[in-house]
Amino acid sequence: MGNDTGFDNEKYLNEQTQAILERVKKFDNKLYLEFGGKIIFDYHASRVLPGFDPNVKMRLFQKLKDRADIILCIYAGDIERRKVRADFGITYDADALKLIDDLRDDGIEVTAVVITRFDNQPSVKIFKNKLERRGVKVYTHRFTKGYPTDVDMIVSDEGYGANQYIETKHPLVIVTGPGPGSGKLATCLSQLYHDYRKGLKSGYAKFETFPIWNIPLKHPVNVAYEAATADIKDFNLVDPFHLKAYNKTAINYNRDVEVFPVLKRILEKITGAEAMYKSPTDMGVNRAGFGIVNDKAVQQAATQEIIRRYFRYSCEYMMGFVDKDTVQKVESLMSELKLKPEDRKVVKPAREAAVEARKKNKGSNGVFCGGAIELKDGSIVTGKNSILMHSASSLVLNAIKKLAELPDKIHILAPNVIESIGNLKKNVLAAKTVNLDLEETLIALSISAASNPTAQLAMEKLKELKGCEVHLTHIPTPGDEAGLRRLGVNLTSEPAFSTKSLFEA
Repeated sequence: MGNDTGFDNEKYLNEQTQAILERVKKFDNKLYLEFGGKIIFDYHASRVLPGFDPNVKMRLFQKLKDRADIILCIYAGDIERRKVRADFGITYDADALKLIDDLRDDGIEVTAVVITRFDNQPSVKIFKNKLERRGVKVYTHRFTKGYPTDVDMIVSDEGYGANQYIETKHPLVIVTGPGPGSGKLATCLSQLYHDYRKGLKSGYAKFETFPIWNIPLKHPVNVAYEAATADIKDFNLVDPFHLKAYNKTAINYNRDVEVFPVLKRILEKITGAEAMYKSPTDMGVNRAGFGIVNDKAVQQAATQEIIRRYFRYSCEYMMGFVDKDTVQKVESLMSELKLKPEDRKVVKPAREAAVEARKKNKGSNGVFCGGAIELKDGSIVTGKNSILMHSASSLVLNAIKKLAELPDKIHILAPNVIESIGNLKKNVLAAKTVNLDLEETLIALSISAASNPTAQLAMEKLKELKGCEVHLTHIPTPGDEAGLRRLGVNLTSEPAFSTKSLFEA
């Protein structure tokens, strides 16, 4: 796997803090900073920029908290359709609650939550009530009349003026949300409109980690951003407005470039003056590119992320979540960089483990699954499914046995524990399959560890799996996926189901 650090967090943190505070100084009243990407647990950034602290933006907030308010936006439609954040497996509304908790744990209070494009949806009202009854200030903004073309309507009392004004105390107002399309920009501009109506000269700026504007268009880090957003059809391009204004190449993405002419007109209509920004890149304050200290390590990490995204979208296509063109988009990006799925080191060993399982159970009509994990020292461990356990379960047990330097023939799970759980599943819960998924296996391991020092020794090695690369030859069951997520591994899988049953897949 390698441990090459490609990113300097301290350099980035200092550069980023300074850039934001310098932008704040440009405005007499407040700066509304549209804050894109994940505030905490930004695992995409930590995967493509090795060394990037996934919580470095929380540290940024800590540096700014005495001068900043935080507004959290969430799109009503995402609550209504229960949109899921893939890396945690939780819905966006649950993610918003978790974010408020996580910020509070670090001594940072969210000033308000704004539910955008609110239309009295029953599930959204429940969410609003839940927050308000726990002491969180909640505002609702409806769809902005006239958006995106009728600027006169947008910048009027019927447009932005119809939104509730959010009271804030500090010169910096960070406006964020759990995902794209959460209404952050509209909230910033609505606040700006109200301030100018009061004679207060505020400003707007944008923070996005990706794409990184000062590295090449086809740099793997920027291509990895395209791969990550293939489902919403984002793509990177040279900022044409920046090129025209300054004769300098800067990288941006389609949505920012497309909306810029309208956004510029809206800002000019609100302020009554020529906009200070000549390009969408001008609006940004991102300094992530200056934190890159080992470009070779970063490029290598980013190419691996592109392959991970290929597997993820291939699985989501099989499950009906995305269209074929999403998979084809990532295939095209891989082709541009001359990448193939097998360039992910754990793919081939996992497939070989599945073949081995099939040979071992010749004549059986079951589905044979394999898995592989790359440990921190670069070694590969495999596992396969059996009548006793899923491939993810045998994979993790084999990995921790290797880390604990235990011989392969030693069993760390007590047979009576496995049998007891199997009997419970079959005779009490009437499960179709009785082999143990990873969550069940980890519970069995903890029970065995109470009386078996060898199992205890192996169990202590579980934490060393965090950040390891894992590949399965099938889409993991909920119990396998939850267990692997809690272990903190980087998981990919083939777009195939582990069972022929439609209901259980």
